Amino acid sequence: MSRTGRGSGALLGTRRLLVVALHQDARRIAPWVVLISVLSASSVLAYTWIFPDTEDRRELAGTIGANPALALVFGPARDLMSADGFNAWRAGMLGAFFAGLMAILVVVRNSRADEDSGQAELVASGVLARSSRLAVAVLVAVLASVALGVVCFALTVACGGGVAATLVLSASFTASGLMFTGVAAITAQLGSDAHAASSLAIGVLGVCYVARGYVDSTDAGGAATWLTPLGWLEQTRPATGDDPRPLLLALALAVVLVAVAFVLQARRDFGQGLLAQRPGPAGARLVGNVWGLALRLHATALLTWLIAFLALGFVFGNLATSIGEIAADSEAVADVFASGAAGSASLTSAFIATILQIVAIVAAVAGVQVVQRVYAEEVAYRVEPLLAGSLRRATYLASNTVVALLGSAMAMLVAGTTLAAVASARDDTVAFGDVVGQSGVTIPGTWVLVALALAVVGAAPSRRLVGWLGVVATFGLTLLGPTFKLPGWALDISPLRHVPDVTARSPDWSGLALLGGVVVVLLLVGFAGFRRRDVV
Repeated sequence: MSRTGRGSGALLGTRRLLVVALHQDARRIAPWVVLISVLSASSVLAYTWIFPDTEDRRELAGTIGANPALALVFGPARDLMSADGFNAWRAGMLGAFFAGLMAILVVVRNSRADEDSGQAELVASGVLARSSRLAVAVLVAVLASVALGVVCFALTVACGGGVAATLVLSASFTASGLMFTGVAAITAQLGSDAHAASSLAIGVLGVCYVARGYVDSTDAGGAATWLTPLGWLEQTRPATGDDPRPLLLALALAVVLVAVAFVLQARRDFGQGLLAQRPGPAGARLVGNVWGLALRLHATALLTWLIAFLALGFVFGNLATSIGEIAADSEAVADVFASGAAGSASLTSAFIATILQIVAIVAAVAGVQVVQRVYAEEVAYRVEPLLAGSLRRATYLASNTVVALLGSAMAMLVAGTTLAAVASARDDTVAFGDVVGQSGVTIPGTWVLVALALAVVGAAPSRRLVGWLGVVATFGLTLLGPTFKLPGWALDISPLRHVPDVTARSPDWSGLALLGGVVVVLLLVGFAGFRRRDVV
């Protein structure tokens, strides 16, 4: 238990613990700050380089406007005729999402994760107030969010961004970090452990992002934008309005959430969450063998993912059937229709194709998460006791690999089938079998990303970040590569580029053979590396 001493305040020891926490966490925070800042600065540089004249910029506006699915990810494209407007579209919502994710991981890592590892109890044996641990976690996240805003502003302006627009955009990233600092501070009190706490917070972030995307892709607009905190950040309108007032609302929400977190922290037991973990069964049951153990270990996360994909399929299915009417209000899309280059049916088809690519990337995230937890269990010293018996390394790794591959495949099929059922029931031009079939042939593309993560975790876990970089690279190449006019060889790096189109008259199935071969090679690398390297 912590000791406070005579005359000490509620935050005794916070300053010293904060210095230590910043020293330990700086290297983990820096990549997030650099990634988001480069996302913004590169938008300004790339825009000037790739779209030098007015005609190129009009073509860009037409291309983006002709596929409303992009608004789901990037938000509304209000001004694509200027570098700052393009930056606000390309980096605005993505930067806010990653800023929130950074804050969540920082708070949970410096609060509940330390309790789970026993480090917090060791620190609490000194002169430290009970509230100091949470205060330090919040302060580290706040400082990281502020640092992100400062670095992003300086780097983007140095690359040619406008001062006012960049200031508002960078401040929105900081505001997102502050809001989800509060969210994570609360879930750190609710979750039974660090994994549950981060899952709850990331789930809230995901719901906010999808809700914001749905509003942006429909004609709801107006007041509906204010229903999600990320919608508040959109209302700052960098480069087209530069209104910082919505950021005050975000700051107020952050303060309220943090205050609630401190109240909840005072009411929970150390090392326990307010949502208590259920006791395990008296017998081994499912976990009596390594295959059941792997399934049980990831069951909660996979079930959560499947529910999320079911909801995504339903939302996107409803959206796909009305996308033609919604997009027709856009001047850019109207020009495309008028030229005869596309119609409502082809727009719906393009929307569904883009949505399935996005779903495939998210499904890969679910699979990579399973693979990454293999190493997390290893560093927690829960793998070595298993391998000390007759269990072979290959069998242990195979049990988790099967869960990762089948889990991501099920997620893809659940979303695709739901989308197909909803869309085909509401629109005769959408064929149920085509959508489900396209979902199925996309699975090998998802597996390539999961297998890449496994290869790194198995052979060189110190470089496991490569697994996430593969997902990020595929996202950029698939959704932004054509917009940036990247050469064919660069676009071919994305595994989703090789997924055949089942609606084509003569589908090219050779891509599936290529993807299957890559998956096998990466899995062999992962298993060979895991067999030979030292286990923590």
